Amino acid sequence: MKEIEEAPSGLNDRIAQRVRDLRAQRGLSLDALATHCGVSRSMISLIERGESSPTAVLLEKLATGLGVSLASLFEAPAPAADPVSRLASQLQWRDPHSGYVRRNVSPGSFASPIQIVEVLFPPKARVAYETAAREPVIHQQVWVLDGVIELTLGDDQHRLATGDCLAMVLDRPMSYYNPSRTTTRYAVVIATVPSSWR
Repeated sequence: MKEIEEAPSGLNDRIAQRVRDLRAQRGLSLDALATHCGVSRSMISLIERGESSPTAVLLEKLATGLGVSLASLFEAPAPAADPVSRLASQLQWRDPHSGYVRRNVSPGSFASPIQIVEVLFPPKARVAYETAAREPVIHQQVWVLDGVIELTLGDDQHRLATGDCLAMVLDRPMSYYNPSRTTTRYAVVIATVPSSWR
């Protein structure tokens, strides 16, 4: 797969706008969000000004504090109403810590409770998220397209190989580890379930 990554400055600006917008929608001050997600006020301020290249772990903390999926932080602030997501316009982002590359596949402009993300996870890379329960509830499935990934969810450990799929709710700390010598490719399908659906 050819990588089409957005320049870091443009991507930082997009993340900055999304975090500002989501925080405003929830009526949260910088201090309140900092307390809620365990990220310092100064770091959130840097992210909201587009002056930081945050890691996936940091963004996941913010997403948890804002009650959204990590993928939501990469959506365009003011999407158009196009239900088609073309490969050439699908945003790719590289985690500065682990080097993993994520690509938002779903049309960010289409109102849907489902998001699809493709991930290229480098050999021996590891990412640990301090995920906690959110409202609305976020369900996630990880489908390994090529390779192997070891996923720990709370106290549960799973080794997934090509073709395997794991379903989970994002309500506990989790970590991903690629024990192999080759890049693992997997898809993440995320569904947000509003309270009214349960």
